[in-house]
Amino acid sequence: MKFTRLAAALTASALALASLSALADVPAAQNVPYQGSLKISVDATDVARRIFRVHEVIPAQPGPLTLLYPQWLPGNHSPTGPIDKLAGLVVTANGKTLPWTRDSLDVYAFHVVVPEGSTQVEAQFQYLSPQDRRQGRVVMTPEMLNLQWNAVTLYPAGYYTRQIPAQASVKLPVGWQAGTALEVASRDGDTIHFKPIDYENLVDSPIYAGKYFKRLDLDPGAKAPVHMDIVADAPKYLDVKPEQLQLFRNLVQQMYKLYGAHHYDHYDFLVSLSDKMSGNGLEHHRSSEDGTSADFFTEWKKNIGARDLFSHEFNHSWDGKYRRGADLYTPTFNVPMGDSLLWVYEGQTQFWGQVMAARSGLWDEQHTRDTLAYVAATYDKGRPGLASWRNVQDTTNDPVIAQRAPLPYRNYQASEDYYSAGQMIWLDVDGKLRELSHGKKNIDAFAKAFFGMDSGQWNVNTYTFDDVVKTLDAIAPFDWASYLRARLDGHGPLTGGIASHGWKLVYTDQPSDAVKAAEKRRHQSDFMYSLGLSIGSGGSIGDVLWDGPAFKAGISPGMSVIAVNGHDYDADDLKEAVAAAVKDKNQTIELLVKNFNEYKTVRIDYHDGLKYPHLVRDTSKPDTLAELLKAL
Repeated sequence: MKFTRLAAALTASALALASLSALADVPAAQNVPYQGSLKISVDATDVARRIFRVHEVIPAQPGPLTLLYPQWLPGNHSPTGPIDKLAGLVVTANGKTLPWTRDSLDVYAFHVVVPEGSTQVEAQFQYLSPQDRRQGRVVMTPEMLNLQWNAVTLYPAGYYTRQIPAQASVKLPVGWQAGTALEVASRDGDTIHFKPIDYENLVDSPIYAGKYFKRLDLDPGAKAPVHMDIVADAPKYLDVKPEQLQLFRNLVQQMYKLYGAHHYDHYDFLVSLSDKMSGNGLEHHRSSEDGTSADFFTEWKKNIGARDLFSHEFNHSWDGKYRRGADLYTPTFNVPMGDSLLWVYEGQTQFWGQVMAARSGLWDEQHTRDTLAYVAATYDKGRPGLASWRNVQDTTNDPVIAQRAPLPYRNYQASEDYYSAGQMIWLDVDGKLRELSHGKKNIDAFAKAFFGMDSGQWNVNTYTFDDVVKTLDAIAPFDWASYLRARLDGHGPLTGGIASHGWKLVYTDQPSDAVKAAEKRRHQSDFMYSLGLSIGSGGSIGDVLWDGPAFKAGISPGMSVIAVNGHDYDADDLKEAVAAAVKDKNQTIELLVKNFNEYKTVRIDYHDGLKYPHLVRDTSKPDTLAELLKAL
């Protein structure tokens, strides 16, 4: 019944969006061949001012023509095409400027009238990429750039994007090299001309280019090559040790052993090692954008927590790009997406991203367990909103609702929990499969059955909730629909997979190395499971646990801690104060906090000590977690 109501709500939402789109004067997309080919030229040489200059030639017939700027972006799952960065649009035909009008209900649509005798129009504009991170993700620096075709193209309305051929070229700064899944047709100086490809897959094939570039072969001699194309802030950051390279080669082979198939003719990890260009992680069918800190390789141990970025994004070639939720695959980039199955798309990828980090050796078992404990604690004590008013299924709407904007009380509001909550659900599924089959089957069997077909094909193979249930039922018969819906629609803890794998989630007063690494990376101290808050390096308060001790004492996000028990704020001093309050039940923890221009003293009556999550063995059960993490 819950699933029926959810489906009805999603259908109503989709109909409302469709109705709004129908009011706009935009031709509906048809699954028919587009006559001609888009010719797209991008000048990406103005890195000092961070401007991409675009020239397009668009075949057209006389009469009304609507040009669309991509709005609904794959991988973002949301209507976040950066239309605000488009400027200077001029449309011409036969050398004459044509007036254009933006649609009054769809700001991503531009209407022009093609004059008689014209067979094409030309569009010129600039993409003014962010100058700093307040304006969006920085994609141009003096040393590198990230060209995403959705940001620098317009396409004609009325056609499925996979039916529109495109020929693209890019001019790079002198001497720069580029990595991309696109195949090069020719090179004219610093201008690269790419082989023709349909527009849908052009948008799915970004470019990383830079002054300092290195290419690594991750599968030597393979029929379907896999490479890592790296751009860096400086040459010293390109120093990749042989033992580091081997771990990424292990990753490729572990993925092949898991799935038994791959869905590309070649694959490129596009890697930026930069403290200037913004980091990112974005999946594509034949590539991924993997943006890390500049010292990712040269400070290898310090950056252990970021290594699963690569296994996560690589896994998306199978889960998300090849197999995709039916409501998420749309005929164009301007038709609303449905995100109802992101708990598979992102949730299972979050699960496999960490498991494959362990199987490949990018993570050791201890770090993997510590990270899993950190995630499990979130869904044990750290998401009161999911325990009361919200559910995991509803968070699949967050790409549209919040679009990753900061939230006042994230733990209570919840935000995109389909990632990590989804991970916990799939860990639970693995345990259930092992139980039902008496240890003969596990989630690897689901992975191979659901994603491991038609090797070499890189079209899109859609699925529904019922398809997920059917595949699980074929592996181990059970009422999987009710089992999954209880976890997606309910409000209980999501830690059952920990117990089923022979481990217990406990809390001690000592942080794990994974917690320490996370604190350092985030520049904060984590008191979430003790005082119920996190505090930044300067004393700024981040999230405050809803109805936790700090919350009840009157503390809220946005305040700053100035002093602890009468002394200047220091994270270690606060930890000592929490520990001291265990011994003296009459002692409260006194914080001087600043709220706007006001100061007040807050006393937190808490005596249970510091609490950090860990996994410990339950020796009454077999250790199937070790089996899950073991290399194939």
